[in-house]
Amino acid sequence: MLRLIRVTGESLSPHICEGDFVVITTIPFFLSRLRVGDVIVFRHPAYGVMIKRVESVLATGEALFVTGSHPHSVDSRHFGPVARRDVIGKVIWHIARPR
Repeated sequence: MLRLIRVTGESLSPHICEGDFVVITTIPFFLSRLRVGDVIVFRHPAYGVMIKRVESVLATGEALFVTGSHPHSVDSRHFGPVARRDVIGKVIWHIARPR
């Protein structure tokens, strides 16, 4: 399954900016093979839906450490690892808005 999502916030700027769109895959096969460098969309209980880059896959494989590229990004350095069950999808295509 594929979903189109409009990015809000500057967490991954300058690579992915507010107003850009991303296409994510929600197919379990792809989500079970997440690797360092992948960009994911996930649901966080306190912050809602977020988009971040996978920095590391923890030893158990059931959690991911995620970061943003913006200096003020709220990410795993603030809220800890993200459980795999909270991952909504993996970004497979970035559509930049005209600058």
